[in-house]
Amino acid sequence: MRLCPHQQGALVSVSTVSARRLAAAALAAAAVIGAVALPASAADHPRPERTRVEISSVQYDPPGRDDRSNRSLNKEWVELTNTTRHSVNLDGWTLTDEHGRTYTFDHYRLDGRSSVRIHTGEGRDTRTDLFQDRRNYVWDNHSGTATLRNDRGRFIDDQSWGSDRYHRGDRSDHRRHDGDRSDHRRHDGDRSDHGRHHHGGRFHN
Repeated sequence: MRLCPHQQGALVSVSTVSARRLAAAALAAAAVIGAVALPASAADHPRPERTRVEISSVQYDPPGRDDRSNRSLNKEWVELTNTTRHSVNLDGWTLTDEHGRTYTFDHYRLDGRSSVRIHTGEGRDTRTDLFQDRRNYVWDNHSGTATLRNDRGRFIDDQSWGSDRYHRGDRSDHRRHDGDRSDHRRHDGDRSDHGRHHHGGRFHN
């Protein structure tokens, strides 16, 4: 069937309108897709690493005789590790045992990919070793928990051993470290310690 010129013109007109409508719809769809895709592209940018400091090891039963000598006290320690590439300011952070005895970090910054040991006895603070300056043991040989919190009191990490490993509920993965021996000596707080301040940290019972 052959269309007359008028009909052909009408057909062309309808096709043109349809094409314009399709083009407009395509542009609208592209705009919607672009708007949806924008957050995804923003998410592709690297985000700052989260602060990640963990209790990497605990020597709760110092080797040798427990004679309360400074040498023996300093063989009892807790090790923290910064697993990120950036240094972390630990000023005001606390390390606490299950009895509430607390060591507070004072103007100390832990370098990235580095560790520091917090010894129980007296000593001179360095980048890798800090000292609580206590005169008695802190960590229980039989069972215990070391808890790390930041300067706002927010829970960061903990380590449990012995029976505390099964009864504490702060974390589900209480890892056990070497040092648990059969002599079930408990460490009582030495009330003669009076929270001496020093660069690196301070403590209180």
